[in-house]
Amino acid sequence: MRLLDRAKGEKFTPSSDFYDHQFFYRIGPTNGSFVTEFILMGLTEEPDLQIPLWILFLVMYIVTALGNLSLIILIVMNTHLHTPMYLFLFNLSFIDFCYSSVTTPKMLVNLLSKNVISYMGCMTQLHCFCFFAISECYVLTSMAYDRYVAICNPLLYNTAMSPKVCSYLIFASYLMAFFDAMIYTGSMLTLTFCDGNIINHYFCDMLPLLQLSCTSTYVNEVEIFIVGGKDIIVPTFIIFISYGFILPNIYQIRSTEGRFKAFSTCSSHIIAVSLFFGSGAFMYLKPSSALSMDEGKISSVFYTIVVPMLNPLIYSLRNKDVKIALRKTLSRRKF
Repeated sequence: MRLLDRAKGEKFTPSSDFYDHQFFYRIGPTNGSFVTEFILMGLTEEPDLQIPLWILFLVMYIVTALGNLSLIILIVMNTHLHTPMYLFLFNLSFIDFCYSSVTTPKMLVNLLSKNVISYMGCMTQLHCFCFFAISECYVLTSMAYDRYVAICNPLLYNTAMSPKVCSYLIFASYLMAFFDAMIYTGSMLTLTFCDGNIINHYFCDMLPLLQLSCTSTYVNEVEIFIVGGKDIIVPTFIIFISYGFILPNIYQIRSTEGRFKAFSTCSSHIIAVSLFFGSGAFMYLKPSSALSMDEGKISSVFYTIVVPMLNPLIYSLRNKDVKIALRKTLSRRKF
């Protein structure tokens, strides 16, 4: 009878397990979904933890925003940072700022009150999240190629990493991210959500949506596994190959200062890659049944909040050029 009522477009009031919230159902002409709104359960339901976590993540988000925006401003204002490496770093900071802004504000609201998101709002958030996450994968890969050319073929660097080539690499990163994000979002749009509308997460992610669907998700999981595997494994393979050539060449640098500078630059990139790809692989290269949502939330916090906060710190605290640019900028402000 309930399915018949929903097919007629009548209202349906869920039980108390659904927070006594009244939802409306429809048969969508494009995606077949009955649900028009979702409830995001958030990071935790423990009342004693919600306020401390809200303060902690608010501080982390402010540090993320200030760190990435400051790095963007430093790169723009200092001409000696107008090089390919810092062009990629500029885009990485921009992506990290947008990437964290897609999920963190919603999570902060969720820690203080029940968070309702519309069906289309959920799909939009998912698309933006996927777009910026995949963009970061390929920008990090481009940075590895930049380091390979700089260390292994320094005489060809100006030609191999010309402004035109750098622009193509950045454009290709965003283009691939856009198409893959469309695949992920399209895969979710084909699912049917009959009466389950509580997402056991703090944002609209693919795995909790798969678990919420009332129809078979086998094809969707295979599709996500293949595309997600490509977005993680291919960049990781390219980065490993790049460093397979880079490390032997670093040891051949005779100057101690030159060797230290090369190690410093590469180690910053390796740390950023390990944090981002490691947490992403743990989350998405597993069947959804093998991963509890509690583990998924912890992993998601790591790559949606912690990594975007750490990236500007990793690249600024370990980078002599950025420190010089910061001193010059501050001295100009004082003058």
